[in-house]
Amino acid sequence: MIDYTEKFHEARKAIGEIDKEIAILFEKRMKAVEDVAAYKRVNGIPVEDPVREAQLIEESSMLVDNDKIRSYYVNFLKTTMRLSKEYQHKLIDGTRAAFAGVKGAFAENAVKKFFPDCVPVPCQDFKAAYKSVENGECEIAVLPIENSYEGDVARVMDLTYFGSLYINGVYDMSIEQHLFGTPDADPKSIKTVISHPQALGQCAEFIEEKGYEIKEAVNTAVAAQLVRDSGDSSLGVICSIEAGHEYGLKLIDRKINKDSTNITRFAVFSRVPRDCSEDQNNFIILFTVRDEAGSLGKALSVFSEYGYNLKALKSRPSKDVMWNYYFFLEGEGHLTPEVERDMEEKLSKVCTNVRVVGKYAG
Repeated sequence: MIDYTEKFHEARKAIGEIDKEIAILFEKRMKAVEDVAAYKRVNGIPVEDPVREAQLIEESSMLVDNDKIRSYYVNFLKTTMRLSKEYQHKLIDGTRAAFAGVKGAFAENAVKKFFPDCVPVPCQDFKAAYKSVENGECEIAVLPIENSYEGDVARVMDLTYFGSLYINGVYDMSIEQHLFGTPDADPKSIKTVISHPQALGQCAEFIEEKGYEIKEAVNTAVAAQLVRDSGDSSLGVICSIEAGHEYGLKLIDRKINKDSTNITRFAVFSRVPRDCSEDQNNFIILFTVRDEAGSLGKALSVFSEYGYNLKALKSRPSKDVMWNYYFFLEGEGHLTPEVERDMEEKLSKVCTNVRVVGKYAG
């Protein structure tokens, strides 16, 4: 006859011993989490990574052979990961993220969306934000590199080429432009709209339809600040909802940008490159080619040789030599350190300068 009382006490004793082991392992795991958080902080990587999390849960669940309890182990994993992320958020809290503009700028919204634990640090312009990371005042900078309607942000591309920072992440954010005015303004009183050139371009049809004059500002939120300070009901500003509310302005018209799929790509700049990992399936390389016939074609053939899909190739004046250009190339595929070394060696035969400036998940 089975002695359940004895088994009960044996089971409770075993559980107690196992719980001691779990406590030791949990402490070791959270210690490792501290290193993960430190790495994410200096590299400008968000705590949340749903794709990686799902992959880990799927792989780890297969370690449990017993079908009856596997689902319980999945829940155990999810709880452990949740606690891990909470701890990471606490550790990363206070990280300084530079952006160009003032409070309410789209870039500040991007910081808050992708790095909710960071402290947004407003800077005068793109260069000031970039330099604040180079000189150690901020850990990361979140800067726009491209808009789906207006194209590349040339000044940020130049900073990337001439600067020393690395791109460790690229994120898409939908952009909605709205028309605001002073509290006593109305649709008929506004004669001139102020905004950043890209915002004005995104809303060109609306502006033309209304017959408004335009005036450029360094930033949409700066423009909102100018309209508020002017107290002029004939001035309107094209900006985000957040910027309009931040400066106490009156909403005149919503969603005035032509393209309803208006997307801006923001790059995260850091002082250190991200270590190579399997999830980094995109890369950015900057290079200049020798002043020889066919140099660009030969350079591109190197990328083709390794089977990478070239998503974009853009050129900008190098500024050091007249009519000389540097190229900004985005490729799709996992760039391993070994391939990177081989590729750079081959490119050096036709290029005067080659730099892998970014690897990121996409």
